[in-house]
Amino acid sequence: MTTPLELIPAAKPLIGLEERRAVDAVLEGGGLAQGPEVAAFEREFGDVLVAGAAVTAVNSGTAALHLALVALGIGPGDEVIVPSFTFAATANAVRLVGAEPVFVDIDPLTYCVDPAAVRAAVTPATRAVMPVHLYGHPAAMTAITRIAEEHDLLVVEDAAQAHGARWAGTRVGSSSDAAAFSLYPTKNMTAGEGGMVSTRDAAVDRMLRLLRNQGMEQRYANEVIGFNARMTDIHAAIGRVQLRKVLGWTAQRQANAAYFSRELDGVVTPTTDPRAEHVFHQYVVRVPSDRDGFAAALRSEFGIGTGVYYPTPVHRLPSFAHDLDLPETERAASEVLALPVYPTLTLSQLDRVVEAVNTLAGAGR
Repeated sequence: MTTPLELIPAAKPLIGLEERRAVDAVLEGGGLAQGPEVAAFEREFGDVLVAGAAVTAVNSGTAALHLALVALGIGPGDEVIVPSFTFAATANAVRLVGAEPVFVDIDPLTYCVDPAAVRAAVTPATRAVMPVHLYGHPAAMTAITRIAEEHDLLVVEDAAQAHGARWAGTRVGSSSDAAAFSLYPTKNMTAGEGGMVSTRDAAVDRMLRLLRNQGMEQRYANEVIGFNARMTDIHAAIGRVQLRKVLGWTAQRQANAAYFSRELDGVVTPTTDPRAEHVFHQYVVRVPSDRDGFAAALRSEFGIGTGVYYPTPVHRLPSFAHDLDLPETERAASEVLALPVYPTLTLSQLDRVVEAVNTLAGAGR
């Protein structure tokens, strides 16, 4: 009887002794809510990942997107241009402020929003564009920023998957009106849960801090209608430890991705724009024929987990249900498959992924 192969999961949160000790220190101190750990995490995140932009910590990546839009004054009657090939939270945040997401198509090579499609979608009601740095590849920010300047639009980056990514030498989230990062367990770094909003506008930064804390900066002096979107010191303590590791982890992700791109045959490997630094939150290949059967065979025959991000474009979800012609979005949704790429993969595990993909692709599976 053959012993089943140990599963190589599609993603693997990296939590070690340092993170445990950081949490224990907070628990021993007794101050669990938003406090000094959060303040320190905000400063350090700004210094390491967004070139010194102001950073506000919140309790999820979705809250980061939502509060960024609120703080920028986007609301009913406004349109926000977004890609449909993304996680639903991108468009949900737009709807949550009463604005309307306008879905556009993607660049088939980077999976990020197509600037030409953004330009074509601008109307008198357009207030903002929300590029998504999907899979860790930054969107074409030079072109997007130019369009925004021409039409007096705000730029709100969905950088949930792109900690440390660069476009034309500039880190994502360091120069737009606002950017949102996620700290969910499977992201390139985590706080257990949480999000960050970066901005270089002091007024926006202050509004974000009011909004996350019931509209108050001073206790019981509520200035605006706000939310309870605070990050705890427990989560911030985890995030501070992870922040010291994320750039090294990213370099290993990039090395793993480069190895796959050299060795894989029979599938379409990722393309990185020469102006971009891709941080490979996901390593995504295209499987043009029977992607789902291919994924099932990888798991059942070779013990390799995979992910499909995302099988249904947002504009076709029941929560939006728009009848649109977005051919590259539809094609990507039917073909993409994410392989394990996280930094703790061993060489033997990388080789097993390569052997499995090449064997199945070579057999026409």
